[in-house]
Amino acid sequence: MSEARTAVLGEIRRSLGRPEVDREREAAAAERIAAHPRGLIPARTDLGQEGRVRLFIAMAEQVAATVARVGSMADVPAAVADYLANLNLPPHLKVAPDPLLDAIDWSARPLLEVARGGAAPEDEVGVAAAFAGVAETGTLMLASGPGAPTRLNFLPDTHVVVLRTAGIVGPYEEAWDRLRAMGAMPRTVNMITGPSRTGDIEQQIQLGAHGPRRLHIVLVDTPDA
Repeated sequence: MSEARTAVLGEIRRSLGRPEVDREREAAAAERIAAHPRGLIPARTDLGQEGRVRLFIAMAEQVAATVARVGSMADVPAAVADYLANLNLPPHLKVAPDPLLDAIDWSARPLLEVARGGAAPEDEVGVAAAFAGVAETGTLMLASGPGAPTRLNFLPDTHVVVLRTAGIVGPYEEAWDRLRAMGAMPRTVNMITGPSRTGDIEQQIQLGAHGPRRLHIVLVDTPDA
């Protein structure tokens, strides 16, 4: 912990009339955090890889996301183009500068207009790559970085996310294990379960309240990782 953070927390503790930190309790807390103990894991996630993929699809669709499963990265442009055409949405894409997406030959569907970078308010369709998918709840894990600008996950009205099936895990704990194994934690981790929604307005579910009103997941079959 930094000296500045220690000082701020110390002032808060003193203002609340709390005693100084018990070093034994502090050490126990640090040990628990470092150990990453697991909670109760739902039995429904105890599946083989194909079972996890099927569960992920079912749970994602249950929360109003749509899913297209394709055989390879080369099939992604067609899947995206067909999705947009079926909804009469504009074929203008703002695509994250992710190496996974850079390797795609978007020219295979020449009607798609592709620009790379972070989203601007006028961008209607954003395309990002997910770090992992959590079968437990059909949730996407997106980690920020140079190739993954966070605003792509929130500004466009339509959010298209490319996820390799090898990136699908059972419970949340496994997704966090994979992220920690990458080394330094990203600045931002977004957990996205279905389109943005709220029930604050007359207790009626409204999509697109605080972010995209549509979430389309393109699942790409890959060998187990």
